[in-house]
Amino acid sequence: MSFMKGDLLTRTRKLVKGLAMAEPVWLKAMEQAPPANFPRAESKVKPISLPEDVYIKKFYKKHPDSKYEDAFKFCDFDPPPARVFGCRVLDLKEQGVTEEEAMAMADMEYRLEKKGENKAYGRLRQIARLQGKKPPPNPYPSAIKEIQAEERKLVRDRFFNPDVLKIMEKLKEERAAEMHDRTRGGRGAW
Repeated sequence: MSFMKGDLLTRTRKLVKGLAMAEPVWLKAMEQAPPANFPRAESKVKPISLPEDVYIKKFYKKHPDSKYEDAFKFCDFDPPPARVFGCRVLDLKEQGVTEEEAMAMADMEYRLEKKGENKAYGRLRQIARLQGKKPPPNPYPSAIKEIQAEERKLVRDRFFNPDVLKIMEKLKEERAAEMHDRTRGGRGAW
């Protein structure tokens, strides 16, 4: 029935009318109360675009590392820096500043914020050194470093976890047995 056009009711009517199918019990009830027809999109679904999207693209062109440094977090209440940049440019434009000046000011604010984060962490490390303590982890880590920190546990785990070590020993034994069979089988065949 996939080659016929129409919904289930129309297809079934055609099959019954053409005597290709016996009339189902539910057909009369369905003709009296047909199912709801939901409208279909006539064309492709249009992408959603926000007014600040133009400035977000410009931000990423100017700061391509920001895609990796300031990753988008779904559970975070704070918007990513690119969205803050775009909204700030729009706010400045509403206040009567030209687009170029607004972008320059928003860019300067972004750079100052980044510089402030780096200074704050540098000061934390300096205080820890003066106290003779281990420096604290960076409160503003990049997304790449966060992922590497998560993976570091797994990498270490493969060398020290007894279950993993057992599996590795088993694989080594199987490989050694396979090599032994190959060398033994190779001599006897000549």
